[in-house]
Amino acid sequence: MTVELFAHPFSSYCQKALIAFYENDVPFRYRMLEDPGVGETLASLWPMKKFPILRDKGRVVLEASIVIEYLQIHYPGPVKLISDDPDLALQVRMLDRFFDNYVMTPQGKFVADALRPAESRDPHGVEEARKMLDTSYAWLDQHMQGRTWAAGETFSLADCAAAPSLFYADWTHPISETYGNLQAYRARLLQRPSFARAVDEARRFRHYFPLGAPDRD
Repeated sequence: MTVELFAHPFSSYCQKALIAFYENDVPFRYRMLEDPGVGETLASLWPMKKFPILRDKGRVVLEASIVIEYLQIHYPGPVKLISDDPDLALQVRMLDRFFDNYVMTPQGKFVADALRPAESRDPHGVEEARKMLDTSYAWLDQHMQGRTWAAGETFSLADCAAAPSLFYADWTHPISETYGNLQAYRARLLQRPSFARAVDEARRFRHYFPLGAPDRD
C-alpha cells in the first residue's frame, strides 16, 4: 500500500514534510485537499483538520516533524535528516522547534490577522509577532555565520523547517539586508532541489497569499 500524504502545496507545514519525501524520493499518493472528498477524509482522520497528515498501513501520523521522523524510521534513504549522533540530533530537533515556534508561528500571525474581518483584527498581536521575527532574524544571522546548514554541515530536519518558514517570513516581514548570513542561507534553501520543487508546485496558488505575494522567488 502506498503512503498517503494529505496536504496542500501552498501550506508551509506541508512543504516542510514534502521536502523530506523529495530528499529521499519516497513514493507517496498526494491527497491534495482541494480534490473532491479529501477534506472529509482528513476530518475523519483528525478532528483538528490540520495538515499534513500521513496515513500508512492503517497508521495515522500527525504533525510535519513527526511525519519526517516516521519517514526516516520506515522509509530511510541516503539523506539522513536526523543524525544518529545523539547530541547532533538534539541540536537538529531544537532548531526544528525554533523555526516552527519563532519564525513560522509569528509569520502565521500576520497572515491570520489579514484574513480576519477588519473589526476583529489584532494590531497589538501583529506588532508582537513583528518583534519576535526581528529577534529571530538577528539570532539566526549570528547562528548561521560560517555555517552551510542549520545544524552541522548536512541538510537535516532543521532545514526542512527553515525553508518554508523563512520563505514566507521574508514575504511577510522582509529580512534586513544587514543580515547577510541569513539572506544567504535562505537563498541556499531555495536552491535545494527538494525545496525548489515544493516552491514550483505551489506557484499556481500564490494568489491565495492574503498579504500579496511578491514578484520574486
